[in-house]
Amino acid sequence: MITKQLANQIVEQTMLRLHRNINVIQTNGMILASGDRLRVDSIHEGAVIVAETRKTLLITDENNHLFPKTKPGINLPIFFQQELVGVIGITGNPKEIEEIATLVQLTTEMMVYQALIASEREWKRKMQEMVFEELMSGQPLQKVIFERINKIGFQNKAPFHTIMIELNPESKSYQTILQGIEQYFHHNSILVGHYQLNEHFILTSGLDEKVFQQKVKQLASILHKYNALPISVGQVVHSLDQVHYSYQTARIALEYGHRAQSIIYFEEVELYSLLKKRDSQEVQHFTNRILGTLDEKLHLTLHAYFMCNQQLAVCAETLEIHRHTLTYRLNKIHNLTGYNPTLFQDAIVLQFALWMKDGNFHNK
Repeated sequence: MITKQLANQIVEQTMLRLHRNINVIQTNGMILASGDRLRVDSIHEGAVIVAETRKTLLITDENNHLFPKTKPGINLPIFFQQELVGVIGITGNPKEIEEIATLVQLTTEMMVYQALIASEREWKRKMQEMVFEELMSGQPLQKVIFERINKIGFQNKAPFHTIMIELNPESKSYQTILQGIEQYFHHNSILVGHYQLNEHFILTSGLDEKVFQQKVKQLASILHKYNALPISVGQVVHSLDQVHYSYQTARIALEYGHRAQSIIYFEEVELYSLLKKRDSQEVQHFTNRILGTLDEKLHLTLHAYFMCNQQLAVCAETLEIHRHTLTYRLNKIHNLTGYNPTLFQDAIVLQFALWMKDGNFHNK
């Protein structure tokens, strides 16, 4: 619906150019704004007819008696996305103003469109921020949250990725950046908005890992133009109640990553952060993610392999198994965890996970 503020703007801007009285009227016939202030909040009988028929109505000297509280003029319906949102009336001899009436109608619809689209966008963003704050609480998600999620068109579909960027809400390019992000992800299911201080979030759902990474690269190119880098990317999660953890890891990525990078993934700084937070939730997530798929036999095999300095023969003898059996187990560890114990870089990650899971990190 057209607000009183918008109606006043339409009257002011239109009368400035036409030098004729303009009325902006609600669909129930109530005059919202008018160049003749005495007519505000009164019923316009002609507008009631326009609202019912959704057609233009000319009031002349000949039919004016049918609309006793009106003046001669042209009254036209105003539509927004094919929905009637109001009526605009131009006072004067219909024959004299007929040529400009359609132009006034189009101009008014454009002003209404811009205002309502901006209002709709702001409402949606506020709703997204409200939903995101609920997700950040870490509390069990209530039914109302899922209702709000459906209302704003966000899909509850795994996987979920969170991105964090720092933007100054007072900067001239602030709105342009946010609108650019929304436009860039136009065909994807996302939440985007302001969280705390200068922190801004982007939460995506249902994007394949490779597709997501490609999206992030392209987004970095866009944000580079506004000096809005780096982008920090949190740990991927597979349910909405884990989104708060994903965002926390995005924040950690920004804290420990190199600001000169365009994109900072949490995995790049995960070990650094764990050294700072040995007893934190991040440690538990780390060890569960790396070692959670290993049974006790594979866990002991990996421990023994590192205790034997990755020497296959020595480790096989220690475990009293055949060397081929040991190789089979190491390959299985690789397949289950994604980390190869025989490669230096992967072995470091696996060793850290073992130390922290076994609680003997301080002895190493």
